[in-house]
Amino acid sequence: QVQLVESGGGLVQTGGSLKLTCVASGLNFEYRTMDWYRQAPGKMREKVATLMADGETHYLDVVKGRFTISKDNAKTTLYLQMNNLKPEDTAIYYCATLWGNMVQWGQGTHVTVSS
Repeated sequence: QVQLVESGGGLVQTGGSLKLTCVASGLNFEYRTMDWYRQAPGKMREKVATLMADGETHYLDVVKGRFTISKDNAKTTLYLQMNNLKPEDTAIYYCATLWGNMVQWGQGTHVTVSS
């Protein structure tokens, strides 16, 4: 059974930083493509960053240069370092991975950026 557990969210001022963590279990983490998504109030969920098994990364344009996705295979943990946060980054952040033909989601962690 795949389980993804996020943590690290919180309240931060504009320009601040947060590091989100997603601990994964029940999957071959080292060989998975892992994603971070976010969903702001009243908006659609959007993909923020992707880390492929070979280390290739992709980012949503508006977070490029500010967010960094990484992982520790030994700890089966995915990270999202978020710097220079802006109020528009306020959202629930989810880690996710495709398992079979379904996306497995964590429960999410709230990030609030005050202006």
